[in-house]
Amino acid sequence: MTSSLTDHVWLSEKRTNLLLLLMEGPRDIEQIKVSLNVTSRGMMPQIKKLKEKHLIVEENDHYRLSNIGELIVKNMLPLINTLSMINENKEYWEQHDINILPPHLFKRLHELGNYLLLEPDLHYTFEIPKEFTENLLKSREIKSIISFYRPEYPKFYSELAEKADSLTLILSKAAFERMKSNRMKELDFLLSAENTQVLLYEGEARPPAIDVSEWFMYISFFNENGSYDHNDIMSFDESALTWCSELFDHYLEQSVEIKDIDETREAQ
Repeated sequence: MTSSLTDHVWLSEKRTNLLLLLMEGPRDIEQIKVSLNVTSRGMMPQIKKLKEKHLIVEENDHYRLSNIGELIVKNMLPLINTLSMINENKEYWEQHDINILPPHLFKRLHELGNYLLLEPDLHYTFEIPKEFTENLLKSREIKSIISFYRPEYPKFYSELAEKADSLTLILSKAAFERMKSNRMKELDFLLSAENTQVLLYEGEARPPAIDVSEWFMYISFFNENGSYDHNDIMSFDESALTWCSELFDHYLEQSVEIKDIDETREAQ
């Protein structure tokens, strides 16, 4: 029985696509033909097979998922979305370290949804991408992790602290030391800003760089060599914002607030 259902779900692209379409709601044959770009002659045999296996039912010339069909399709979606996500940029996912993700978020990586992979412009490799700066400057509630240092970061995040309603900023130990050594003025400003909380990450594994707001997320994974290669992921999907916020909270639990720089130095 299980094998037969598996065959009916996966071994025909037409049947798979129809099941996914009906997840959105009942359709009549004309709507099915238009949505899937099929003919009645090509689709009716597939509909008959799905009806025989009680995966879909027909009511008033409309087809809908049965209870069993709905259960199966709901569990199909994460796998289909994961395959789609990886196939879109297979080389990127093969070459970047996503094993650092906590298990519950690793298996939900497909929630990045309709993400954009931003590759570096060779003429501006060492500049902060405008997609990053422009979208963050429009945000009101920002949560960020600085895992690698850029000379522009202290000034930029100070500007965010002035514009945003709230900014929660986690610094890796390396980024914190660089800011103390080179940009103490901006670091002091961030620590004193009323709407800003600055924390030091104390976990073992270096987290990816993360920026997530109420409408935008941006994440930079390191490659397998532990280096940043200027390839970044950006998404505006609600599922991606939720996923990235949960990832930020995971690292937040491993961080301590920086209230006094001298005390932080002594603790280290």
